[in-house]
Amino acid sequence: MSPVRSAAGNGLLTRIRRAIRDVPDFPSPGIRFRDITPLLGDAALFRDVTDAMAASFADADVTHVAGIESRGFVLAAPVAQRLDAGLIPIRKKGKLPWSSVGKPYSLEYGADQLEVHVDAAPEGSRVLIVDDVLATGGTALASAELIEEVGGLVAGFSFLIALDALAGAARLDRYRVETLIRL
Repeated sequence: MSPVRSAAGNGLLTRIRRAIRDVPDFPSPGIRFRDITPLLGDAALFRDVTDAMAASFADADVTHVAGIESRGFVLAAPVAQRLDAGLIPIRKKGKLPWSSVGKPYSLEYGADQLEVHVDAAPEGSRVLIVDDVLATGGTALASAELIEEVGGLVAGFSFLIALDALAGAARLDRYRVETLIRL
């Protein structure tokens, strides 16, 4: 299994923990949703979080950063700018306007399908995949498979939060996985 490494120092870790709001029974009964909107509303913390997510991959020759719909978009865009990389949106089925490929996936509370444009990751591109939460790993694995299907190499994953109890990292054992905090 790929180890999930934490990239946050104690001060940043404390600030992140204080800013994440737990929402019980959302989007369905029994699920505890980790709401990052308070973190996003704090300009300094938002900047520090995306700086830390990018810093873990500063020497990885990343050419593109892929953000997974939808909170992954919010984090991936500033990470891409810091890494001087292009941005790839990974969207839910039917949301992309041009020729795309799709991959079904399972998540903690259901199933869905992700898609990416067929030309999103040019041959030889090194893609960092960014999302807010690593839970069961289904979304992340489907995203990696899509990037590889369109010609990219997955340089790794950068997550804000890893939910250790759901063991999502086990599904990503062949990739580098970095996270800021583990819950």
